[in-house]
This record gives sequence, C-alpha cells and structure tokens, in this order.
Amino acid sequence: MKAEDLELVRGSGNAFRDIGHENADALQFKAILAAEIIKILDRDKLSLRAAHDRTGIAAADFSRIRNADLGRFTVDRLMSILNRLGSRIEIKVRVKRMDSLGIPA
Repeated sequence: MKAEDLELVRGSGNAFRDIGHENADALQFKAILAAEIIKILDRDKLSLRAAHDRTGIAAADFSRIRNADLGRFTVDRLMSILNRLGSRIEIKVRVKRMDSLGIPA
C-alpha cells in the first residue's frame, strides 16, 4: 500500500470513541484520572508499598493503575485515590450534542 492510497482521518480526541466503545467518555475520564495518579507516583518517587503506606490503598491497586487495568475502578474510587495522594480535583464539564461530533444519535 502506498502512502497516497491512505486516507487521513481525524480522531475525535477520545480514542475509546474512535474505536467504538459504548461508554467512551467514562473510559476516557478514568484513563485521565489514572494518568494523574501515575504522575504523582512518579513525581514523588513512590513505590507501590510507599503509596500504600501514604494512602491505605492496596499496593496491588496501584499496580493495576500503572498497568492500565482499570476495570475494577470507578471514577469515584480513582478520584478518592487522587485525594488521598494530596491532590484536589477540579472538573469542567462541556456537553456537546452527539450529532455535532459526527456521531449518529
């Protein structure tokens, strides 16, 4: 296949939506929260055990977050973990009509 045969497709900004997940917005939000948790662990050079000692959250849960295994986590739980790590969360919500995103209603 030649480069000129490829069609450029612009993503929606949400990879989960682009591949057809039903709960794309929730999955994207969970991924963003998990990324913030990982940033804190890296910034503070926290091992899984040290993160457990600081928060009371199981080291295995931090391992799951690092491995993007987020199926067991709710948005609420991820926000709680961020709070226990000393972060405050501010959320800005924008609601867009599905048809404005190019998605059939």
